[in-house]
Amino acid sequence: MAMSHLLVLVLALLSALALPSSAASGSTLTQSGALTGDQTLASPGDTFRLGLFPACNRSRWFLGIWFTVSPDTVVWVANRDRPLTSPSGVVEVSGGGALVLRGGASNNDTVWSSSNSSAAAVVVAGAVAELRDTGNLVLTDAAGAVLWQSFEHPTNTFLPEMRVGRSLRTAAEWSLSSWRDADDPSPGDFRYVMDARGAPELHVWSRGRKTYRTGPWNGVRFSGIPEMTTFEDMFEFRFTATADEVSYMFRNRDSSPMSRVLLNESGVMQRMVWDRASGSWSNFWSGPRDQCDSYGRCGAFGVCNVVGAVVCGCIAGFAPRLAAEWYMRNTSSGCARRTPLQCGGGDGFYALRGVKLPDTHSSAVDAGATLQECARRCLADCSCTAYSAADIRGGGSGCIQWFGDLVDTRFVDGGQDLYVRLAKSELDAPKNTRKFAAVIALVIAGFLLLLLSLAFLMWRKARRSKKVSTMLDEAAELMSGECPTYPLGTIRTATNGFCKENIIGRGGFGVVYKGQLPDGQQVAVKKLSAESTAAQGLNNEFLNEVVLIAKLQHRNLVRLLGCCVHCSERMLVYEYMSNKSLDAFIFDERRRASLGWKTRLGIILGVARGVLYLHRDSRLNIIHRDLKAANVLLDADMVAKISDFGIARLFSSSADRQETITRTIIGTYGYMAPEYAMDGTVSFMQDVYSFGVLLLEIVSGLKNQRSFNLIAHAWELWEGGRSHDLVDPAIRGGCTAGELGQAVTCVQVALLCVQECPGQRPPMADVIPMLLQQKAPARPQRPVVCTPTRSHPAAAAAAALAAQAEITGGNELTITSHEGR
Repeated sequence: MAMSHLLVLVLALLSALALPSSAASGSTLTQSGALTGDQTLASPGDTFRLGLFPACNRSRWFLGIWFTVSPDTVVWVANRDRPLTSPSGVVEVSGGGALVLRGGASNNDTVWSSSNSSAAAVVVAGAVAELRDTGNLVLTDAAGAVLWQSFEHPTNTFLPEMRVGRSLRTAAEWSLSSWRDADDPSPGDFRYVMDARGAPELHVWSRGRKTYRTGPWNGVRFSGIPEMTTFEDMFEFRFTATADEVSYMFRNRDSSPMSRVLLNESGVMQRMVWDRASGSWSNFWSGPRDQCDSYGRCGAFGVCNVVGAVVCGCIAGFAPRLAAEWYMRNTSSGCARRTPLQCGGGDGFYALRGVKLPDTHSSAVDAGATLQECARRCLADCSCTAYSAADIRGGGSGCIQWFGDLVDTRFVDGGQDLYVRLAKSELDAPKNTRKFAAVIALVIAGFLLLLLSLAFLMWRKARRSKKVSTMLDEAAELMSGECPTYPLGTIRTATNGFCKENIIGRGGFGVVYKGQLPDGQQVAVKKLSAESTAAQGLNNEFLNEVVLIAKLQHRNLVRLLGCCVHCSERMLVYEYMSNKSLDAFIFDERRRASLGWKTRLGIILGVARGVLYLHRDSRLNIIHRDLKAANVLLDADMVAKISDFGIARLFSSSADRQETITRTIIGTYGYMAPEYAMDGTVSFMQDVYSFGVLLLEIVSGLKNQRSFNLIAHAWELWEGGRSHDLVDPAIRGGCTAGELGQAVTCVQVALLCVQECPGQRPPMADVIPMLLQQKAPARPQRPVVCTPTRSHPAAAAAAALAAQAEITGGNELTITSHEGR
C-alpha cells in the first residue's frame, strides 16, 4: 500500500515536470516558459489577465487581455483574423524575441506573431513579455529595450496611457477597429483614427465613409465634445502635436475608477467607467450623441441644431441649394451663397457663435498667429471661407483657416466662435433693413399719434375708473370662498420680513420664500416682482394661478392655500414642499442615487395621474403647457405634485374643440411639442409630449438639452433592444429583473408620447395602464419633428428657426418666458 502511494506521488511529480513552465512570476513570460490551455498571465496588481478566451459560442478561441474583475470585458485581441478552434494553443516567447501563438493541426503552426518579418529571425536572448497594470503587454530584450507592445496595436478599446494617433516620422498609425459582433472579435466595419491633415481631429470611419468626428483639439478639449471639461476631475487629457507625432491620450486621476473608451460594433464611441458598488460598467459618455453628430447631416454650409424644431439651417448669408428637397427634410445638398464673394477687400466676416468647428481636412493651421492676423490672412486669400482660433485658452490664439466648403458644423453648449466669410452686402443688409424699418415705423407712429392722441386721452379718462373697479371686483370674486386671502402683515411675519435667508427659489416672476404661518404650518410664498405687476396691473399669471389652482384639488397637484393683494404687491401662498423640485434630484450627481426605481416609478405615476386629472377629471379641463422636472415638486414622502400654473390654459374637451392655435410661444423648448413650436397648435397632446420627455429624464437621470438629444438616444437604445441601458447608472445595479422590465416599458411609453404628430400619441387615460403594465403599449415610430399642417413648410421652417430661445427655471416654483411669433 505504501509503495502504491509512493508510485502515485512520483508519477505526479514527473507529470508536473513535463508540463510547460509558465512565467517566472505571475506577470512575465520568458523564453523558457509557455502558457497553455486555461493558464493566464496576471499584471502585478492583478488588474488585467492575458490568456485564451472563447467567442462565437465557444467555437473559436483567441489570445486576449481582459479586466480581472470583468472577464467578459476583453480590451485587446491578438489573433483576430485567425482564431483557434480549441483552447489547445500555446503562447510563448520565441528565440527570435517575438511573442507567438501556436496551435491548429500541429502545435508548431504559428497562428499569430508579434513580429511581421517572415525571414529567419535573429536570435534575441533574454526576451521577456510582461503584462503591466495599464493593460499594456510589453516585449523587451535583455537590456530592457522595448521590442513590441500591444498599446502600439490596439483593437477596439482605448485604455488610459494608450495613444490614438500616428507617427509622422515612421508613418505608424495607432487606431481602433470595432469587433464584427458583440461575440466576434474579428475586425468590424468601423475604425477610430486620427486625421493629421489641417487641424488634427479624431474620426470614426465605416467602409471608407466618415460617420462621426470629434472636432479639432482647441487646447483644452475637442471642439465637438465640450463636456470633456466636466470630466477633468476624473481624467487628464493630453494632446500631442509635434514634428514627430500627432496623438491623443488620457490618464485616470488618483482615486478615479477604472475606465476605458470602446468603439463598439455599431460605430459608437463609449466612455465606460467601472462602478465598484454594482460591479458593472456604466456608460459615462457616448458619441455620436444625436442626429447632429452624424457626419455632414446638413450638407455644405449647413448648421445643425438638435434643439430646433427644424434640425438643419443655413449659415447666415446662405440659402438651401435645392429648396424643394430641403423643405422635404432632405438636406444633403447643403446650402449655397446668396451673394458671391467680392474678394479684393469687398468681404467681411459673420460670427457664428457656439459651434463645433467644421471638418478641418481642408484647413491650414498656424499656432503662432493672432486672431487679427488670421482675419487679415483669410481676407487676403480669395479661397479662404472661414477662420477660427486654434487655441481657446487666454481669450483665443492661433489660427485655423478653412478653404472650400464648411461641412459638419453644429451648435453645442460651450461651443467655439467661427468667423464665416461673406460679401459686404450680406453683412450690411440686416443693418440697412433695420434702419429702413425704423424710419417707416417712426413715420407711421407719428401719424398715428397725431390722429389718435386726443381720442386716446379721452378714452383713457372715461375708462380708467371703470377698469380699475372691474379688475378689483374680479380679484375679490376670485379670492373669495375658494381662495382665502392673507393680510400683508401675516405674510411678512411668516417670511421674517422677506429676508434673504428665507429665499428658496427665484425666476422671471420674482422670488419664492419659505415661511411659517401663526398656526405653525410651513408654506412657500411666491411673490411676484413689482415690475411684472406694474406692467400688467393685476398680473395675468397671478390671476391664472388663483382661478385655476383654487378650483383644483388633487393629491398630485400642489395646493394653493391662499393669496395676498396689497397695493402693487401680489403673492401666492402654497403648501411647502420639503424636498423641493424633481430636477434638484435627478440632475444632481450626488442626490440622484437616493431616488431608487420604486421611488422614481411612484413619481412617474404621480405626475401621470396629476396630468390625467387636469385633462379629464377636474371641474376644468386644463392644459398645463409647461410640464418639466423643475415644475414637479416633492413633499416629505416623495409624493410628486405638479406646480406652476401661470401659463396653463382652460380648454374644451368637446370633440369639436380638440385643438386651437396661439400666436405666442410659451413653454420650455426642451419639453415643447414640435407642432406647437412650429405652428402654435395647442392641444392636450402638448402635455403628453412634455410628459414623455420628463419620463425619459426620470428613467435616465439625463437632461434633454441642446448638447444632448435624449429622445434620439432613447430611440437608438430601444431600436437596438437595449432600453435597459438607459436606466440611470446610479441605480441600475440595484434594480431587479422585474424593475428593469418596468423601466423598459416606461421607455417605450415615453417614445409613444413623443411621436411625430399629436394623433400618434396616446391620451393620458391610456398612458397610466401602459405604465402599470395593464395594457400593452404599441410599437412607437421613429420620433421626428412633425411637419406643420397650417402653414407653408418654408414659412414654418423660418418661424421655427427664429423662435429658438434658452429658458431657465428656478429651484422650485418657476416662470417660463414668452416668445412672440
